[in-house]
Amino acid sequence: MKAAVFHKPGDITVDTVDDPRIEDPGDVILRVTSTAICGSDLHILSGGVPQASDMIMGHEFMGIVEEVGANVKNLKKGDRVVVPFPIACGHCFFCTHGASPACENSNYKHYGPDGDLADKKGAALFGYTDLYGGYSGGQAEYVRVPYADISPRVVPDHMTDEQVLFLTDIFPTGWSAIDWAQLKGGETVAIFGSGPVGLMAQKAAWLNGAGRVIAIDVLDYRLEKAKAVNKVETLNPHKVDVVEAIREMTAGRGADVCVDAVGFEPERGIMDRVKSAVNFEVGSMKVLDMCFKAVRRNGTVTIMGVYGSPYDNFPMHRIFDKGLTIRQGQAPVLNYIDHLIDLVRDGKVVLDDIITHTLPLSEASKGYEIFQKKKDDCVKVVLKPGA
Repeated sequence: MKAAVFHKPGDITVDTVDDPRIEDPGDVILRVTSTAICGSDLHILSGGVPQASDMIMGHEFMGIVEEVGANVKNLKKGDRVVVPFPIACGHCFFCTHGASPACENSNYKHYGPDGDLADKKGAALFGYTDLYGGYSGGQAEYVRVPYADISPRVVPDHMTDEQVLFLTDIFPTGWSAIDWAQLKGGETVAIFGSGPVGLMAQKAAWLNGAGRVIAIDVLDYRLEKAKAVNKVETLNPHKVDVVEAIREMTAGRGADVCVDAVGFEPERGIMDRVKSAVNFEVGSMKVLDMCFKAVRRNGTVTIMGVYGSPYDNFPMHRIFDKGLTIRQGQAPVLNYIDHLIDLVRDGKVVLDDIITHTLPLSEASKGYEIFQKKKDDCVKVVLKPGA
């Protein structure tokens, strides 16, 4: 089969590889009909998240069940499903306590309580390095899905792939950012980053009762997309002091909720890069620091952007003095996906309006290039294995 394969930083190509096969009675084999390139895939491409060997990429995918393991009860050949990106066993302590991204069994080689940079991770993820289980991803014609009775969800036949594809990751991730803040209604929510996750968090903020949603990004075309699809206010750090602007918009207090939807690879200057090198940091926490400054006292900061190392001068003093609540981590997709499918089915939210590029899987390398380099006003790339 054909698949998008990571070889080394900067090198992802479409190769011919072996077809996946049933390895456990709980597996299914899926024929992928749509898959997408995620911002966190770019962390692997850049080398910020290390991977030493070849790996099939992709954790946002859906398709048709082609083969079913002997122990699978909930799926049959021909079912059309979306697959959440964390791999969960469904029966360990964490899976039974609503914390499937901490599954104790799916990432048995590198699982542990420490959360170390180079070992002791949580649940396995599709196509996201050996540290996260080493499972092949879904940017391929076929993919093996383990624990198939637990995570995949059958989707209505009348809905297009594009309508439901982002239930795999970015919509539940954006939803988590807002759900964790526990809005009561009328809050001002400032979302740093208007890439795919930021755009989804904006949608989730409105659906959860926000009174005002502010989008922050350094790229005007992404802010224009945010205004067009989500009817938000926008700020560009190249044009205004974002922290001061948010305070001015909120009677001097700051936003009730700030969301970091950027993570450790923001736009950076030379001094920021030097600091990171001196302190052995991966990337920068400059966006997170802006969130801590822009949120009001006793406000909430949620972190959906990926961070992969310790950071010097972490502003614990500010967090303590302002009495902030912080929530972060991989999205517990299984906690939300059934409700979110209903929202899409009932027309209460539109997800496919962020897609800017649809390409055949054979052009995955091109898709990565335009997404990484933000060419052609790229916001989200969908790949079609059957095209």
